[in-house]
Amino acid sequence: MTSAIQNIDKPHETRPFHAHGHMDVVTLGDFTLGRGTFEPGWRWSEDVKPIAGTDSCQVRHTGICVSGSMTIRYDDGTEVTVNPGDVMVAEPGHDAWTLGDEPCVLLDTGVAAYAKPQ
Repeated sequence: MTSAIQNIDKPHETRPFHAHGHMDVVTLGDFTLGRGTFEPGWRWSEDVKPIAGTDSCQVRHTGICVSGSMTIRYDDGTEVTVNPGDVMVAEPGHDAWTLGDEPCVLLDTGVAAYAKPQ
């Protein structure tokens, strides 16, 4: 049996957002995990859209909210709010933003291509 271990506090890469936070990324074989720190004022359409080059986020996110809160608005207008302890799946086609004055921290397995210049 082969194992691979990498501490998220020493990520393989850190992807900065435009102004409000970053994504720490660890990749082990075909498994990728990101720890996103979405600072107060973060909004996908302002902080990641210039990097992604799409009108809305086209990544499928799967993960858990560790702290803080975030609202996700889908292209059809549906909104959901993710809070600490919530396990979530966010399908492609959305905008999102941090709520309040506390950073939102998410552990996300859907980040292999997230916030990487295209």
